[in-house]
Amino acid sequence: MLRALEIRDMLIIDRLELTFQPGLNVLTGETGAGKSILLDSLGFVLGWRGRADLVRSGAEQGEVVAAFDLTAEHPARAILTEAGLPVADELILRRVNSADGRKTAWVNDRRCSGEVLRQLSEVLVELHGQHDDRGLLNPRGHRRILDAFAGVEDELAATRATWRALRSARKELAEAEAALTAMREEEDFLRHAVGELDTLDPQPGEEAALDTRRRQMQQAERIRDDVARAGQVLGGEGAEGALADAMRWLDGVADRAEGRLDAPLAALARAMEELDSATRGVEEALEALAFNPHELEETEERLFAIRGLARKHQVAPEELPALAETLRARLDTLDRGDAGIAALRGETEAAQTAYDAAADALSAARRAAAARLDAAVTAELAPLKMDRAVFTTELAEETAGPEGRDAVAFTVATNPGAPSGPIGKIASGGELSRFLLALKVCLAEGNAGVTMIFDEIDRGVGGATADAVGRRLAALAAAGQVLVVTHSPQVAALGAYHWRVEKRVTEGQTLSSVVPLDAGDRIDEIARMVAGDTVTDEARAAARALLAG
Repeated sequence: MLRALEIRDMLIIDRLELTFQPGLNVLTGETGAGKSILLDSLGFVLGWRGRADLVRSGAEQGEVVAAFDLTAEHPARAILTEAGLPVADELILRRVNSADGRKTAWVNDRRCSGEVLRQLSEVLVELHGQHDDRGLLNPRGHRRILDAFAGVEDELAATRATWRALRSARKELAEAEAALTAMREEEDFLRHAVGELDTLDPQPGEEAALDTRRRQMQQAERIRDDVARAGQVLGGEGAEGALADAMRWLDGVADRAEGRLDAPLAALARAMEELDSATRGVEEALEALAFNPHELEETEERLFAIRGLARKHQVAPEELPALAETLRARLDTLDRGDAGIAALRGETEAAQTAYDAAADALSAARRAAAARLDAAVTAELAPLKMDRAVFTTELAEETAGPEGRDAVAFTVATNPGAPSGPIGKIASGGELSRFLLALKVCLAEGNAGVTMIFDEIDRGVGGATADAVGRRLAALAAAGQVLVVTHSPQVAALGAYHWRVEKRVTEGQTLSSVVPLDAGDRIDEIARMVAGDTVTDEARAAARALLAG
């Protein structure tokens, strides 16, 4: 329930504080007094999109604060929790509009986005403006009204879920069919490429290993001749043989050299040991450098084949094994394509069956609710002096979608024997207002905790009909809160609380104010609404009669 509204420096309002009550709250005043400004300001704090130039001339910024009382089960609590905002029994919305157009909003003293405000507004306030009944002219809104009356949230959720599943299955099938068609166009390439890769069978890391072995063999080929020549010089035909001859010759004469050859012979023995070690090392090196000349040729052939195939497929050599797996998988998909497509078609058919069942259940619920809505609206039309009108909810099949396959249209016949037709073509402006009011009364149970605002919904009607409109508004307000902006004295007289919106000029500035009316003031205001500018005793008497009910 809207408990309080505070407005500062908005349009022609400098400062205004209003306290609202449960039941029917009535705002009256002369045309142009500023009643619409109150609604503009309320819409501003609720995040509704509206006029941009809201700040009062000369002010740095405008501000609106709205306070709401929340019941324990109010849906606004879930929105606040989801947004990470404080939750309490009192909800305070505050929004500031600077002169340069910047807007800033707070919820319970925490900054928030305009989107959060709009989500809250959907469960806090429902506004029916001067031209809001024209929404009845658009059949797209008729289905939403029927669904709200029917309470088909579960059926709608099931239909939306199965529609998403059906769309997903259709998309997957279409993509698989397109992919299979594309693969069939490249089937020859796939089979040839997989054959080449399978024949070569490149292994992970093989190209690097082949390159290393190739360089080793190329290096060995270049140095082996020099190592072999060094081995020959060191061997028995070279230094080793010469040393052995020298030792043999010296050893043969050593006993006659009186010890002079002992040291040379010992040195030669040591040299022979080192020479032997060097010879063995050279021989081992020659063995290590030995390779089959055909191995180098085979290594180079395979290395070049791997690199050539990599260039052909425009990948790095080390990526060839992964490419082979990918192409084999595509070829396998192609070979199994028909079976896969058949399986996806089966899944799509199952999704279609599930959607059909959900959509059929939703349609059945709508048809049953349509009959109940027709009866409920007809019952509400009688107090609105339209007891002879016939209201019918018609359902027809349309293209399937996330909310089913039903097109909903409201048709009416306003007089006995008159042809039935679309509500927008048959009903007059005043009749449209009363049809809307009847619908709102029928939907009231689904709007618990929502403050309903009617902006001149009683226009175009008067006398007994206006009285009937007022009584239905009062009945609608009995279980909640209704704010009505009206020019009808019959409606104003039925309000539980009454405010007059008036305009004054102060120091050359036009300002609007809202004055709560006591019992005596109400008589004068309703008399003004009855008589116009000149309030007579007869008008006051009529006002008293209206207030007396």
